[in-house]
Amino acid sequence: MRHYADSSFLVSCYLADAHTPQAQAHLTTARVPLVFTALHRLETQNAFRLGVFRGLFTNLQANAAWLNLEADLKFGRLVWRDIKWQAAFRAANRLSEKHSSVIGVRSLDILHIATAFSIGANEILSFDARQRALAAAVGLNVSP
Repeated sequence: MRHYADSSFLVSCYLADAHTPQAQAHLTTARVPLVFTALHRLETQNAFRLGVFRGLFTNLQANAAWLNLEADLKFGRLVWRDIKWQAAFRAANRLSEKHSSVIGVRSLDILHIATAFSIGANEILSFDARQRALAAAVGLNVSP
């Protein structure tokens, strides 16, 4: 089974929040590397910085989280994957046409689902309710 974690899942893996226990439990059970893309890089770094802005954690904690993420890339717990972004955006547009007016899903969430398809994933790891709804609607297994 090929898993695709969205940024909400990844952030919960590296900084303590309400979903961290679920994320860590799933990672312990699955024990498979997760794909990491340019989209993940942007969204996780931004989420860490936004958390500092909102006072959820310190700059030191955010920097430590990023260093831990980079270590996971180095040691293969996360695996860098280049995506054919033009194809992913075309797929995302098709998903939007079919599902956005029904589910109310945001464009970045749609792009995550399209990216999951582009790597051949059959399971999405996400804590975002609308993204989970879209994933289920297009036949992906949803966890945790």
